[in-house]
Amino acid sequence: MPRRVLPLTDIQVRHAKPQPKRYKLADGAGMYLEVNPTGSKIWRMNYQQANGKQNCLSFGAYPAVSLALARERRAKAKHLLAIGKDPAQARRLEKLQSAMDASHTFENVARDWHANKADSWKDNTAKNVLHRLEKDVFPLIGKFPISEVKAPLMLDVLRRIEKRGAVEMARRCGQFCGQVFRYAIATGQAEFDPIPSLRGALKVRARGHHAAITPDELPEFLRLLTKHEYSMMMQTRIMIRLMLLVFVRTSELTETPWSEIDFDKQVWIIKWHRMKMGKRKINPRRVDHHVHLPRQGWELLRELHSHTGGNEYLFPNRNDHSRPTSNWAILAALKRMGYTGRMTGHGFRSLAMGVLKERLGYRHEVVDRQLAHLSGDIYGEAYDRAMFLDERKKMMQDYADYLDQIAQKAADAERTTKIHT
Repeated sequence: MPRRVLPLTDIQVRHAKPQPKRYKLADGAGMYLEVNPTGSKIWRMNYQQANGKQNCLSFGAYPAVSLALARERRAKAKHLLAIGKDPAQARRLEKLQSAMDASHTFENVARDWHANKADSWKDNTAKNVLHRLEKDVFPLIGKFPISEVKAPLMLDVLRRIEKRGAVEMARRCGQFCGQVFRYAIATGQAEFDPIPSLRGALKVRARGHHAAITPDELPEFLRLLTKHEYSMMMQTRIMIRLMLLVFVRTSELTETPWSEIDFDKQVWIIKWHRMKMGKRKINPRRVDHHVHLPRQGWELLRELHSHTGGNEYLFPNRNDHSRPTSNWAILAALKRMGYTGRMTGHGFRSLAMGVLKERLGYRHEVVDRQLAHLSGDIYGEAYDRAMFLDERKKMMQDYADYLDQIAQKAADAERTTKIHT
């Protein structure tokens, strides 16, 4: 009959002194404290493997691992043995999983995803996406293993963004994070995407059209634009005038390279991949967009070319001429004119549609083609290229002339008012 081992006490463990030779203090159930001549004290446990061989498991050094904690680890090892698992092997797997978790943090996976996607994005898009993650997401969950980022934690991250009043930014960050989770699932680093579970828990962005003035408000807008142009930078002035004349999408203007402009043939063709439809990959026929500039538009471009023609873009970034500018200048100018919340860069498109249809009587389909709204019909696109080009050229010149007439009437009315006052 084996001799019964009395459990150790904290005092025995604390006062165990080193001796010339290593010795053991047994605690029972295979566990003991190994006291070395150097003074170190190590918790160990002897056990028998399934194949009958003896093995030894270390639970750590005292006092970092107390007697109570060593006993907890012994109990866990005994449980694993009882269900047929080797505790030493289980520990190796835990260490391997910990190492994987350390490398598979949300931030590391997100940066891998970003690097994988960057080639398919424009430089500005890639920088903006990474900036948003670095500012709003990485500080909160970047160090977490991505497999441990569950819905409540992700909800907290997005609600913090919402609290700043940035509801749309919270929505976009949620989209980015969802793509990161799906990348992690595809690469075997996670098993679940919590983003769809947040539906209904986040604020819904207000939907509506971009702010835009009406045709009735156009005379006053042109009067104020002429007044404020004297204090605008040359590029800003031309940018707004071109937006008013050709009403392309804001990014399609600010990111235009000079290579798309042909002064000799008086042709500006926006390549399909720069268009909204191209970016969303719903332009399978890769239809380029003809921007029909009126005479006034070509005059503005020639003036602009004398200043920025040596750069890649019509409107180069002030700090880095190798990159295009943003739409900030347009928004800032509209703000100085008093049109915050009333007019946006995109609003010029709505304004033009109203004027062309209501005041100049042009057909909806002709206006729609000039706005680069794809019909989704292969025959419609063919008709666009074959039949609408000449009509659109005339329409754009009529529109520019109409703007000049309205601006002149507004200026005459202002002069008359000043004379009488």
